[in-house]
Amino acid sequence: MNSTNDDLRRVILQYFYERNQNATSEKGQRGSHVKISDVKKELKDLHGLTQTQVMSQLNYLISSGWVSKVSEERTFRTSRGTQQPSVKDWYVISASGIDKIEGSSSEFVRQSPYSNINITAVNSAVQLGSGNVVHESFVGLANELEQLAKSIAGADISEEEKVSIVADIETINGQLAKPEPSKDIVRTAWRAITNSRAAMLITSGSAIVRAIESIIG
Repeated sequence: MNSTNDDLRRVILQYFYERNQNATSEKGQRGSHVKISDVKKELKDLHGLTQTQVMSQLNYLISSGWVSKVSEERTFRTSRGTQQPSVKDWYVISASGIDKIEGSSSEFVRQSPYSNINITAVNSAVQLGSGNVVHESFVGLANELEQLAKSIAGADISEEEKVSIVADIETINGQLAKPEPSKDIVRTAWRAITNSRAAMLITSGSAIVRAIESIIG
């Protein structure tokens, strides 16, 4: 029987989960963080996965936030005495990935700030699958922001900058529950996003740009 994409994703995420559970160090042979060459080899040995299957599904897991890609930047001295940059990528299951496998029973799972509010009593409010609550007028923008955040997770950007960009996205999301979001807050957060390396993922005149402009004017 052929494996579906979801079957492959479960196998790969479980691999990272067990790697993290059994780790005795952060990196190395028994580390929670693993190099892509080892990921491919071990998944082939354990489950018979091809390199294509691993890469295509791993990219999905990264962009969805279940697995994190951590880039380690170093410099090395060549035989001519010059300094050259070197980047080594490591892969590790994220907190969201652990929650995905363990379920939502843990006291450490972050709860939605709206969890104790009867959203159905607010006729104009919509609760999305991500847990965000938005005014019905801004559902399209909220979905665009979610896709942008997923793209950021898989982009070639430092982890520190990813956190900063996603925080600005969440700032905008927080305003979308209101029928009239604060223009100043949205404008400031959006300016920070477009001044970052996230700008390369945003197309001029796209749906997300039009929606933001309709708010900030």
